[in-house]
Amino acid sequence: MRVLHLISVLIFCLFSAQKALPLDTLKLKEAKDMLADDYGSLYIYKNKDFSFTKYDSLGKQIGKMMFTVPFKVQTVQNPLSVPLFSENAQEMKFVDQNLNEIQKVDFKQKFGFIKMAYAEDLQQLWLLDDSTKRLIQYNFRNENTINSYPFDASFDDLMDLLVYENKVYILTRKHIRVYTLKFEKIFEAPVENGKRFRRENESILVITNNSILKYVPEKEMVKVFGDSDAQIVDKNTLAYFEIKANKLYLYNLEKHKEAKLQTEPDPKQKDTEQNVEKSAEKPSEPDTPEGKLEKKTQEIESKNPAESSLQKLIEDSSEVQSAGV
Repeated sequence: MRVLHLISVLIFCLFSAQKALPLDTLKLKEAKDMLADDYGSLYIYKNKDFSFTKYDSLGKQIGKMMFTVPFKVQTVQNPLSVPLFSENAQEMKFVDQNLNEIQKVDFKQKFGFIKMAYAEDLQQLWLLDDSTKRLIQYNFRNENTINSYPFDASFDDLMDLLVYENKVYILTRKHIRVYTLKFEKIFEAPVENGKRFRRENESILVITNNSILKYVPEKEMVKVFGDSDAQIVDKNTLAYFEIKANKLYLYNLEKHKEAKLQTEPDPKQKDTEQNVEKSAEKPSEPDTPEGKLEKKTQEIESKNPAESSLQKLIEDSSEVQSAGV
């Protein structure tokens, strides 16, 4: 009964947190990817026509870009400078809050073939050069290479790259791998339909087609959100988003956390329950006062069950104590 109650509470919390957002289904149709910034704005990328469109939380269009080749949107966490990488064009663009281009970095003249690029900040890029099998730290403001590391990893099905605190995170469609800068693998785990990384302070998240996973350093991947019926999922710092049946839904992050906590007992409470169970299961030692008292009680009950009242037990326990126990 307790399990059924917890499940019902979880379902209620999840559905009460769900909210449909007023974005036209035609705008969501054929969307290849969706991203949400912390201001509630939504970005829709369509692979069919290589369009990238930004909407506010009410569904009003703010800006739109049309590309001639496919581009990968890295992140929209800083809406003032959104990085987009094109393997086909061998370049990275930065666009502002209205999707106007503010800078372009051309890799063709300085490098071999860049398989993936990661913008660490507004000055530095990390580049995976497939022709030289090197990981390159590049300052695109000054146009100079800071560092270069041998990195002979397999780039098949590569989806995303992230570098943080001297760790290199590689995401493919089927795996996440974590390396040191010396090309030492420290973690690997299967991932189904991996799309991109998202970093929130020290937390590394993986966005897939219909789930969001959190990396527990060098241990495991934990699912923090998921819906098998979703077409696309994403999150910002306040909520989870999903496109399902060409409709956009929002799930409040705090309510989702609360629902998760209600399914898990408090660690202190859990330890207390375990200690009580252990003490109940553990028999009394025969040479201890408790053991002698228990033995005396059993003798009384076997001789005359009617005399095994609380008063009789108190009297006989006094006799045990006076006997030198």
